[in-house]
Amino acid sequence: MAQINQPMYILRDDTERFQGNQALRMNIFASQLLASIVRTTLGPKGMDKMLVDKKMGDVVVTNDGATILQEMDIAHPAAKMLVEIARKQENVVGDGTTTVVIIAGELLKKAMELYEDGIAIPTILMGYRLAVAKAMDILYSISTDARDKDTLFGIAKTAMTGKGSDYAKDELAELLVQAALKVEEGEKLDKTLIKIHRINGGSVEDSLIVDGIYIDQGRANESMPEEMRDAKIALMKYPLELKDLENAKVDFTDPLQMQAFLDSEQETLKEIADKIIDSGCNVLFCQKGIDDVVQHHLSKAGIMAFKRVKNTDVKRIMKATGAELITNIEDLTPDTLGKAGYIHQEKVFDQIITFIEECEDPKASSILIRGSTRHVSSEIERAMEDALGVVAATVEDGKVVYGGGAPEIEIARQLKVYANTISGREQVAVNAFADALEIVPKTLSENAGLNTIDLLVELRAAHEDNINMGLDVFEGKVVDMKEAGVVEPQRVKKQAIQAAQEACEMILRIDDLVAAAGALQKVDPDENLDHSGMPPAPGMGGMPGGMPPMM
Repeated sequence: MAQINQPMYILRDDTERFQGNQALRMNIFASQLLASIVRTTLGPKGMDKMLVDKKMGDVVVTNDGATILQEMDIAHPAAKMLVEIARKQENVVGDGTTTVVIIAGELLKKAMELYEDGIAIPTILMGYRLAVAKAMDILYSISTDARDKDTLFGIAKTAMTGKGSDYAKDELAELLVQAALKVEEGEKLDKTLIKIHRINGGSVEDSLIVDGIYIDQGRANESMPEEMRDAKIALMKYPLELKDLENAKVDFTDPLQMQAFLDSEQETLKEIADKIIDSGCNVLFCQKGIDDVVQHHLSKAGIMAFKRVKNTDVKRIMKATGAELITNIEDLTPDTLGKAGYIHQEKVFDQIITFIEECEDPKASSILIRGSTRHVSSEIERAMEDALGVVAATVEDGKVVYGGGAPEIEIARQLKVYANTISGREQVAVNAFADALEIVPKTLSENAGLNTIDLLVELRAAHEDNINMGLDVFEGKVVDMKEAGVVEPQRVKKQAIQAAQEACEMILRIDDLVAAAGALQKVDPDENLDHSGMPPAPGMGGMPGGMPPMM
């Protein structure tokens, strides 16, 4: 065979390829840039971000890491990996999304420094694996068993600190713990049984927990009763209407045939209504539609009916009232009905709300959030959702740690001791992992405008005697977080450290990027880093011209 002397191309002309050191640096820089965006939101004194939708013009003001990353239009694939770990953190725990991203960004930064010092990526990854395994052992050893009411209150309050609800966090935390204790079953807490609904108008102090549950809709027909005492509740997943004949073809040869057809429809609908009435129910919740004829007969019988009730609301009604969900109207009997002492409809500000109260043993709960504007109530709702996630995690695991950067400092301190027992270059990687974890207390201090270097030195020294010492950003002092009541679930720290290491490993293992032209643009990170080694904040002249847009 003749030798081929000309180059062979296997990629399309419009394909770009970045290899080795160039690919690694691009990925790490993109991840650091994303971490720098959310970093200023961490802690009680973290700042908010304003995100504006280009098409609709909608504005979101928040300091919730998951919301920020979800609303941003991330283009770089490495940065998208950090978005995924933040989303996973939100789903698993409900809080700590900013923490996991900044830890991942710092781990990548330290890895790049080691790589440039001549340590191979596989060696760095092995050191990181050793470090995360040891970090989990340390985390378990410093955790405390607790799931009592006071602990849950501290957990909820800590999760809401620094959010839009900060000034009313005590009242909101109390509401959330009350709701959680109502639905708690042993060591399980189903978050879907707690409904958090916001209403614009009023102040945060007007928020309340409902003695029972509520649905954010009114009765199906204005002629139906507005309230019902001693309610007997039917719960149906069955359409109380006939199939739509809009696209059907029906041939009539005589006008009387058409009248007979219409009479037959009316009779069928009346039979459906009669079966509901005969069951003895006086309140009906239906997941499907209710025909006007059925509504008329139910209204004449004094029955209060609701149509197209959401599935999540149906689940809560079942738990609260004991009603069985009926999928066939023939199965509707008095034995399938639920009970509630009082059901009534009210207008709260500009929304119609139906309250289901005085239930015998309601295993469901509801919280009504108030806020002066849509942006305020939205941020409070997000804070409550985060708090609900960490309260549920605490109920299920029963393990907590004390916050203020105390867990990260203690894990870092013990990791450095552990590193001395390791021979080889992996020791350097373990030390780098320990240094990376200190980004959490460091960021808390920076966001509060405190003397970071002095406080970190004081914090490390304090941990020689007390592992619960953390940073009080309001006083600018190192204090005992246990006495201060700053509590976090163990699961938040566990998930954040593990997910950050896994994302870091995935990014570091990439040595080749193949992308369509323009999807990735070449960038030299050295020209775009400030003196701290972190990317500059967007909008401050530091967005690299060759970097694909991330927002």
